[in-house]
Amino acid sequence: MMNKIWLGLTVLGIIVGAINGKMEAVSQSILQAAIDSVEILLKLIGPMAFWLGIMKIAEKSGFTNLAAQLVRPLMRYLFPEVPPDHPAMGAMVMNFSANILGLGNSSTPLGIQAMKELQTLNPHPTRATKAMLTFLVINTSSITLLPGTMIGLRIAAGSREPVVIVGTTLFATTISTIAALLVDRVCRLTLKD
Repeated sequence: MMNKIWLGLTVLGIIVGAINGKMEAVSQSILQAAIDSVEILLKLIGPMAFWLGIMKIAEKSGFTNLAAQLVRPLMRYLFPEVPPDHPAMGAMVMNFSANILGLGNSSTPLGIQAMKELQTLNPHPTRATKAMLTFLVINTSSITLLPGTMIGLRIAAGSREPVVIVGTTLFATTISTIAALLVDRVCRLTLKD
Protein backbone atom coordinates (compact mmCIF):
# COMPACT_ATOMS: atom_id res chain seq x y z
CA MET A 1 0.00 0.00 0.00
CA MET A 2 2.76 2.47 0.95
CA ASN A 3 4.59 1.75 -2.30
CA LYS A 4 1.46 2.70 -4.24
CA ILE A 5 1.11 5.93 -2.26
CA TRP A 6 4.75 6.90 -2.88
CA LEU A 7 4.43 6.00 -6.56
CA GLY A 8 1.26 8.08 -6.80
CA LEU A 9 2.91 11.09 -5.16
CA THR A 10 5.94 10.80 -7.45
CA VAL A 11 3.84 10.53 -10.60
CA LEU A 12 1.62 13.41 -9.44
CA GLY A 13 4.70 15.58 -8.86
CA ILE A 14 6.03 14.82 -12.32
CA ILE A 15 2.64 15.57 -13.91
CA VAL A 16 2.32 18.90 -12.04
CA GLY A 17 5.89 19.77 -13.05
CA ALA A 18 5.11 18.97 -16.71
CA ILE A 19 1.88 20.99 -16.65
CA ASN A 20 3.70 24.00 -15.17
CA GLY A 21 6.61 23.65 -17.61
CA LYS A 22 9.10 22.93 -14.80
CA MET A 23 10.36 19.50 -15.91
CA GLU A 24 13.98 20.66 -15.66
CA ALA A 25 13.44 21.67 -12.03
CA VAL A 26 11.73 18.32 -11.34
CA SER A 27 14.67 16.43 -12.86
CA GLN A 28 17.20 18.46 -10.88
CA SER A 29 15.24 17.94 -7.65
CA ILE A 30 15.07 14.19 -8.19
CA LEU A 31 18.81 13.94 -8.84
CA GLN A 32 19.69 16.22 -5.92
CA ALA A 33 17.46 14.27 -3.54
CA ALA A 34 19.17 11.04 -4.62
CA ILE A 35 22.61 12.56 -4.00
CA ASP A 36 21.54 13.99 -0.62
CA SER A 37 20.09 10.67 0.54
CA VAL A 38 23.32 8.81 -0.30
CA GLU A 39 25.43 11.44 1.48
CA ILE A 40 23.28 11.24 4.61
CA LEU A 41 23.36 7.45 4.48
CA LEU A 42 27.15 7.43 4.27
CA LYS A 43 27.40 9.80 7.24
CA LEU A 44 25.16 7.50 9.29
CA ILE A 45 27.02 4.26 8.54
CA GLY A 46 29.73 4.97 11.13
CA PRO A 47 27.46 5.62 14.12
CA MET A 48 25.12 2.78 13.16
CA ALA A 49 27.99 0.31 12.77
CA PHE A 50 29.45 1.46 16.09
CA TRP A 51 26.24 0.96 18.05
CA LEU A 52 25.40 -2.33 16.35
CA GLY A 53 28.90 -3.50 17.28
CA ILE A 54 28.40 -2.40 20.89
CA MET A 55 25.08 -4.28 20.98
CA LYS A 56 26.71 -7.42 19.56
CA ILE A 57 29.54 -7.21 22.13
CA ALA A 58 26.95 -6.80 24.89
CA GLU A 59 25.11 -9.85 23.63
CA LYS A 60 28.24 -12.02 23.31
CA SER A 61 29.65 -10.92 26.68
CA GLY A 62 26.47 -11.85 28.52
CA PHE A 63 25.59 -8.23 29.31
CA THR A 64 22.14 -8.72 27.79
CA ASN A 65 21.46 -11.53 30.25
CA LEU A 66 22.68 -9.31 33.10
CA ALA A 67 20.52 -6.43 31.89
CA ALA A 68 17.58 -8.81 31.60
CA GLN A 69 18.17 -9.87 35.22
CA LEU A 70 18.24 -6.24 36.38
CA VAL A 71 14.98 -5.36 34.68
CA ARG A 72 13.39 -8.77 35.32
CA PRO A 73 10.68 -7.44 37.71
CA LEU A 74 9.54 -4.87 35.13
CA MET A 75 9.79 -7.39 32.28
CA ARG A 76 7.77 -9.98 34.23
CA TYR A 77 5.07 -7.39 34.83
CA LEU A 78 5.00 -6.31 31.18
CA PHE A 79 5.33 -9.83 29.77
CA PRO A 80 3.75 -12.27 32.25
CA GLU A 81 3.36 -14.95 29.53
CA VAL A 82 7.11 -15.10 28.79
CA PRO A 83 9.24 -17.31 31.06
CA PRO A 84 11.88 -15.16 32.84
CA ASP A 85 14.85 -17.12 31.43
CA HIS A 86 13.54 -17.40 27.87
CA PRO A 87 15.82 -15.98 25.11
CA ALA A 88 12.98 -13.63 24.15
CA MET A 89 13.63 -11.61 27.33
CA GLY A 90 17.26 -10.94 26.38
CA ALA A 91 16.30 -10.10 22.79
CA MET A 92 13.63 -7.66 23.97
CA VAL A 93 16.04 -6.01 26.42
CA MET A 94 18.56 -5.51 23.60
CA ASN A 95 15.88 -4.01 21.38
CA PHE A 96 14.73 -1.68 24.14
CA SER A 97 18.35 -0.66 24.79
CA ALA A 98 18.87 0.27 21.14
CA ASN A 99 15.62 2.22 21.13
CA ILE A 100 16.54 4.03 24.35
CA LEU A 101 19.72 5.16 22.60
CA GLY A 102 17.61 6.40 19.69
CA LEU A 103 19.00 3.86 17.26
CA GLY A 104 15.76 2.94 15.54
CA ASN A 105 17.44 1.45 12.48
CA SER A 106 19.87 -0.53 14.61
CA SER A 107 17.07 -1.83 16.79
CA THR A 108 15.17 -3.32 13.86
CA PRO A 109 17.20 -6.55 13.59
CA LEU A 110 17.03 -6.89 17.37
CA GLY A 111 13.26 -6.45 17.26
CA ILE A 112 12.95 -9.08 14.56
CA GLN A 113 15.00 -11.47 16.69
CA ALA A 114 12.78 -10.75 19.70
CA MET A 115 9.65 -11.46 17.65
CA LYS A 116 11.16 -14.74 16.41
CA GLU A 117 11.86 -15.73 20.01
CA LEU A 118 8.35 -14.74 21.08
CA GLN A 119 6.93 -16.77 18.19
CA THR A 120 8.48 -19.92 19.71
CA LEU A 121 6.06 -19.44 22.63
CA ASN A 122 3.04 -18.84 20.44
CA PRO A 123 0.38 -21.60 20.61
CA HIS A 124 -1.43 -20.05 17.60
CA PRO A 125 1.30 -19.27 15.02
CA THR A 126 -1.03 -17.29 12.77
CA ARG A 127 -2.03 -14.84 15.54
CA ALA A 128 0.04 -12.43 17.57
CA THR A 129 0.21 -13.12 21.30
CA LYS A 130 -0.40 -10.52 23.99
CA ALA A 131 3.35 -10.46 24.66
CA MET A 132 4.01 -9.76 20.97
CA LEU A 133 1.51 -6.92 20.98
CA THR A 134 2.98 -5.40 24.15
CA PHE A 135 6.47 -5.68 22.70
CA LEU A 136 5.32 -3.98 19.50
CA VAL A 137 3.67 -1.18 21.49
CA ILE A 138 6.82 -0.51 23.52
CA ASN A 139 9.06 -0.84 20.48
CA THR A 140 6.96 1.63 18.51
CA SER A 141 6.56 4.26 21.23
CA SER A 142 9.93 3.68 22.95
CA ILE A 143 11.36 6.03 25.53
CA THR A 144 14.46 7.64 24.01
CA LEU A 145 17.13 8.96 26.37
CA LEU A 146 19.66 9.76 23.66
CA PRO A 147 18.29 10.17 20.12
CA GLY A 148 21.48 8.93 18.44
CA THR A 149 20.19 8.70 14.88
CA MET A 150 18.56 12.13 15.02
CA ILE A 151 21.69 13.67 16.48
CA GLY A 152 23.68 12.03 13.67
CA LEU A 153 21.26 13.43 11.09
CA ARG A 154 21.48 16.88 12.64
CA ILE A 155 25.29 16.71 12.57
CA ALA A 156 25.18 15.58 8.92
CA ALA A 157 22.90 18.53 8.13
CA GLY A 158 25.37 20.96 9.75
CA SER A 159 23.41 21.79 12.90
CA ARG A 160 25.24 24.04 15.36
CA GLU A 161 23.48 22.42 18.34
CA PRO A 162 22.69 18.83 17.37
CA VAL A 163 21.96 17.67 20.94
CA VAL A 164 19.46 20.41 21.78
CA ILE A 165 16.64 17.94 21.02
CA VAL A 166 17.53 15.54 23.88
CA GLY A 167 15.19 17.02 26.52
CA THR A 168 12.15 17.39 24.30
CA THR A 169 12.71 13.95 22.78
CA LEU A 170 12.88 12.37 26.23
CA PHE A 171 9.69 14.16 27.31
CA ALA A 172 7.74 13.31 24.15
CA THR A 173 8.81 9.66 24.04
CA THR A 174 8.12 9.16 27.74
CA ILE A 175 4.58 10.48 27.32
CA SER A 176 4.04 8.35 24.20
CA THR A 177 5.27 5.20 25.94
CA ILE A 178 3.09 5.79 29.00
CA ALA A 179 0.05 6.36 26.78
CA ALA A 180 0.85 3.28 24.68
CA LEU A 181 1.25 1.08 27.76
CA LEU A 182 -2.03 2.35 29.23
CA VAL A 183 -3.85 1.48 25.99
CA ASP A 184 -2.08 -1.90 25.94
CA ARG A 185 -3.20 -2.66 29.50
CA VAL A 186 -6.81 -1.71 28.72
CA CYS A 187 -6.75 -3.88 25.59
CA ARG A 188 -5.25 -6.79 27.55
CA LEU A 189 -8.20 -6.64 29.92
CA THR A 190 -10.74 -6.64 27.09
CA LEU A 191 -9.09 -9.15 24.71
CA LYS A 192 -9.85 -12.82 24.90
CA ASP A 193 -6.95 -15.30 24.81
